[in-house]
Amino acid sequence: MNTNGILPCQAIEALISGGAITAETPFAPDQVQPASLDLRLGPVAWRVRASFLPGVGRKVADRMSGLSMHALDLERGAVLEKGCVYLVRVQEHLALPAGVSARANPKSSTGRVDVFVRLLTDHGEAFDDVAPGYAGPLYLEIAPQTFSVLVRAGTRLNQLRLKAGDPPRLVVTNVGVDLTGAIAGYRARRHAGIIDLDREGACDPKDFWEELEQRHGELLLDPGEFYILASKEDVAIPVDQAAEMTPIDPAVGEFRVHYAGFFDPGFGIDEARGAGSKGVLEVRSHTPFLLEDGQIVARLVFEPLTERPNRLYGEGGSHYQKQGLKLSKHFKA
Repeated sequence: MNTNGILPCQAIEALISGGAITAETPFAPDQVQPASLDLRLGPVAWRVRASFLPGVGRKVADRMSGLSMHALDLERGAVLEKGCVYLVRVQEHLALPAGVSARANPKSSTGRVDVFVRLLTDHGEAFDDVAPGYAGPLYLEIAPQTFSVLVRAGTRLNQLRLKAGDPPRLVVTNVGVDLTGAIAGYRARRHAGIIDLDREGACDPKDFWEELEQRHGELLLDPGEFYILASKEDVAIPVDQAAEMTPIDPAVGEFRVHYAGFFDPGFGIDEARGAGSKGVLEVRSHTPFLLEDGQIVARLVFEPLTERPNRLYGEGGSHYQKQGLKLSKHFKA
C-alpha cells in the first residue's frame, strides 16, 4: 500500500463511514466510483451575475450576498440557461483528515454537452482544488455554454477525487486527435432544445449535433464553436493508477480540450484482449485553427493509487467503456 496516492473506492467508503464525508441525504449505492465520488446538486440554485472565487478568509455564502440575482427550486427541477452562471451547494460535506486533499472535475456526460462546471470551497483561491484537511461545504459553479439543461436536486454533474499526500506523476503521455473516420467529429448546433441531464437516450442527436465528414485528415475549427472529437490513441488505465487529461500548452494552439478529464482505473481495459478505448475530446478554439490528423491536443497524466480498488471502471457496464467517437449518454445511439 502506498502512503501517497489517489484514494480508491474502499478508502472513500471508509471516509464516509468515519464521518469525514457526510451528506444531507443517504448516499446512493453507485455514488462511489473506483477512484472518485460523484457529487449531487442540492435543492437550490442561485443565478449569479458573475463567476467568482471567495479568497482567503471569506466564505462562499458571504460573497453570494452581492452577486446572487434569484433562486431556482431544484426540488421541482429547473432549466439552467446557456450563457448564464449559476451556483449550487452540493449535498455532500467534507471534514477531511490532515494530509488528505481533493480535486474535482466534471463527469464525462457533463463535459460532452458543454456544461462548464467548477468546484468552490470556503476560503478557496482556486477552482476545483480542495485544501488538505478542509472542513466545510462544497459548491458548484455551473455555466452551460451551448445547450440549456434541465437539472434537479440530486443531479450529478461532477466528481471528487481524493488523495493522500502528494503522489508523484508516473507518466505524462501526449494525446493526438483522430480525423480519419467517415465521421471525423461532431459540431454542436447553436439553437437546439433543452437537454434533461437525468434522462439517458432521450435526445435525437440530429437535433443537437452536425456530423463532420472526414476531409483529407484536416478539420478547420471555427472560433467559439464546440466540437466532439476522438483521440488517435487507445487509452487504457492500469488497475493501480488513475489518470487525468489536461489541456495542451497554449503555444501549440489557442484551443481548449477536455472539460471532463478524470479516467478511473480499469478504463479501456479488456483483460481478455488487452484492448483500450478512445478518449473523447471536447474542443473549443479561440481563433480559426486548422487541426490535422494526429496533432497533439492534450496530455494524459497518470498517478498511483494508494492500493488497488475493490472494483474497476466498467464493471457491471458503462456507457463509455470500449468507446470510439461517442456522444454523451443523453443521446440515442
